[in-house]
Formats: sequence, C-alpha cells, structure tokens
Amino acid sequence: MRRVTLLGPAFIAAVAYVDPGNVATNVTAGSKFGYTLVWVVVMANAMAVLVQYLSAKLGMVTGQSLAGHMGARLRTGPRLAYWVQAETIAVATDLAEVVGGAIALNLLFDLPLVLGAIVTAAVAMVILKVGDMRGQSTLERVIVGFLALIAVGFMAGLFVNAPSPGPLAGGLVPTFDGTDSVLLASGIIGATVMPHVIYLHSSLTIGRLGHRGEGLTIPQLLSATRVDVVLALILAGILNLSLLVVAAASLHGLPGTDTLAGVHAVVTSELGSGIALLFAVALLGSGLASTSVGSAAGAEVMSGLLGVRLPVLVRRTVTLIPALIVLAAGAEPSRALVISQVVLSIGIPFALIPLVVLTARRDVMGEYANRRLTNATAGVVAAIVIVLNVSLIWLTITG
Repeated sequence: MRRVTLLGPAFIAAVAYVDPGNVATNVTAGSKFGYTLVWVVVMANAMAVLVQYLSAKLGMVTGQSLAGHMGARLRTGPRLAYWVQAETIAVATDLAEVVGGAIALNLLFDLPLVLGAIVTAAVAMVILKVGDMRGQSTLERVIVGFLALIAVGFMAGLFVNAPSPGPLAGGLVPTFDGTDSVLLASGIIGATVMPHVIYLHSSLTIGRLGHRGEGLTIPQLLSATRVDVVLALILAGILNLSLLVVAAASLHGLPGTDTLAGVHAVVTSELGSGIALLFAVALLGSGLASTSVGSAAGAEVMSGLLGVRLPVLVRRTVTLIPALIVLAAGAEPSRALVISQVVLSIGIPFALIPLVVLTARRDVMGEYANRRLTNATAGVVAAIVIVLNVSLIWLTITG
C-alpha cells in the first residue's frame, strides 16, 4: 500500500504530454493522414518513458535537478546561452497551453480568445498557489483529477465510432506521406518528449518524495519511480493515441479539420453534440493543467541555471505576452499550436543529451549510473530525435 503513496511526480509530468499542442498535432495527423503516423505516437511515448525515468532518477540520486547540474557546470557565457534556448522552449510551451485553453473557453462560453488566454493563465496561477500552500502531494491529486477529466473527454469518441483494426495495425509500420507528415511527426515528438518536463521531473524527486519516502532506500524509491513513470505515461500514450485514432476514424478527409474550432464543429456533426462538448471540456482541462505544469517547469529552469526565482505573477505575466500577441494579431491559433510543437522538438536534444550524459557518469550517479544497455537505448532515442529534426529542416527548405 505504501508504494501507492509514492506515485505522483510522473503524473504531474504526464499532464504536459496531453497538452493542447498534443491535441492539435495528433488530431491534425489523424484527420490529414489517417493512421499513417500511429507509429510515431507509439514510438514517442516509449521514448518518453525512458526519458522521464532518467530525469526522475537524476534528481532522486543526486539531490539536484537537471537545470541545477547544467548551471553548476557551465561557464557564464554558455550558461546564459543555454538558458536563452531553454526559455525559448518554455515560451513555445506556454504559447501552446495558453492558446489551447483560450480556444476551449471560446468553444464553451464564446469568450474572446485574448480574454480566454488571460483566464487560462489566471487559473493556472491559482493551481500553482494551491500546490505551494498545500504541498506537492496536493498538486499531484489536482493534476490526477484533470487527467481523469481529459481521459473521459478525449476517449469518448472511440465508443461512438470504433477504429478499423486493419488500418490501425498498418499504422504501426514506420512510413511518411510527404513533407507535411514529417512536420507533424516532428511536432508529435516535440509534444510528447517535452524538454520542459525533462527539467521539471528531476526537480520533483529531489526531496525523495518528502515524508512519503522516509525510511526507504534509493533502490526502493527507484523501483517505485519506475512504476510511477510507466503508469503515468501509458495513460498519456493512450490519450494521445485516442486523439489520432478518433480523428483518423471519424474526421479523415473531411474539410475544416485543420483547426481545433473546425474539429469541434466536425465532431459535432459526425459524432454528436455530446461528444463535442466532452472534447471541449477535456481541451480546457488540458490547457489549465498543462499551463500550471509549464509555469512550474519554467521557474525551475530559471532557478537552476541562473539562481533566480521570480514571483509567480511576474513570470506568468511575462510568458503570457507572446500568446496574447499571437492571438491579438489574428494568427490562426491551431496552426500556432502545431508550430510551437515543432519548436519544442528542436529543443529536445539540449535537454536530452545532457540528461543521458549525466546519468551515465559514475562521478555523478555513483553506483546508480546507467547500465550499458540503458545508455545505448538513450543514445538511440537522442539520435532519432536529431535525425528527424534535420530531416524536417531539409524537407521544409527543399520542399
């Protein structure tokens, strides 16, 4: 029973894996390419399990977050440059999550997008404040509640129009369908293996799960962490796959599915107003919860790399500005979501490579340094991400 009480940090990280950027990329992938990119979602989620475990392990064993390790090892110039790229990723993350919440509020209550973005950011601050006042365990329970809401909303369509087993199985075979499919594949990986939660997860386990971990050895804690990560990311993977599969089964080839508002309208006509309502509510829950997690991750990056911790209100206001500019300028919000996920994908190696290197070093991890097989697997994961990003840039330029 005590092992159950150790679960939680990975579920905070997992909510970022079902943020509005995931919704946009997975729904777009399914509606445009059917089941073609199913394999990308499965692969990205498998990669995420390893990555998040290594992040949690780093914090638990060393008592220092990934950002803290990088801040301690880099000289001033490289450290500032590293922080700039990490903050750029944080802004891209925030853009996706705030815009997603704004779209949901517009669909549900017809709120103007700019006002919806402000409301989303404000609620996220309240959630973080609750976590600060009541502790990490309370924040974990709040996030799990949001995950349950998201699960109901995003999986409901599967019970109305079940996918065809043959084409679904065929989607497990790695293939692309032109430059646009590579762009979306990169976006799916950027929305699944997310740089900011690589930084965040290591900070969530620094205290070895607080009083819940008292009296337990590091091997026992790591064992519980593996269970935590696997369960949380299986749930996130199922939700991401559900989004793509519902879109492939019910929306493929239909006009108007290139935006979330259009998707909502098509879902209403094809699956009914009840499913469309659940979809919009789940999208709102996704935006609110993931914005809270994103804000916490951004604060951890700044603290670890610069030793600066801004008040939540100040940081929330600064990172909200790009989203407000995009919405006020009249940019298509769903397109902005997809592009933000590509930016996230480009930032993954800057978090992933240091994580793999640090967790492989005995002078950092001691007897808990990665084994050869783990190092080899993590190296393959990093290589896949880098190759996919290089291919994306090449195909975009030449296409």
